[in-house]
Amino acid sequence: MKILVQRTKSAKVTVDNEIIGEIDHGMVIFVCLVQGDTEEQVQKAVKKIVQMRIFSDEEEKMNFDIAQTGGQILAISQFTLAWDGQKGNRPSFDQAMAPAQAQVLFRIFLDQLREKVPVQTGRFGAHMNVELDNDGPVTFFLEF
Repeated sequence: MKILVQRTKSAKVTVDNEIIGEIDHGMVIFVCLVQGDTEEQVQKAVKKIVQMRIFSDEEEKMNFDIAQTGGQILAISQFTLAWDGQKGNRPSFDQAMAPAQAQVLFRIFLDQLREKVPVQTGRFGAHMNVELDNDGPVTFFLEF
């Protein structure tokens, strides 16, 4: 499981020129499920994401987690993160989980995340346009 986390001032995702997910401030997370990922990894990822202290306190130090700031998450399924870039120049997504299986695990991920913080999302498998205002910029890459 690979996740790209970006702290954002605002973000939205559109499909066919229709906004289907939008947040004011918080995180945009791009989630790639790879072959062999499990529900246990999903649980670990959710816990890590909601506990990440990447939001600034009054002294501009990263001390607050997303709940402490009233932030939201825009979660986007992103199979292209499966390519590690080590061989060749044309991306291969062979390590990505099969779409039907990934969709089930991604839905579990979203459900668990929504128990902790407000979450918006894109449309699984659709061509999406994601706009975000990266705050900082602050970006992290996580693997589980």
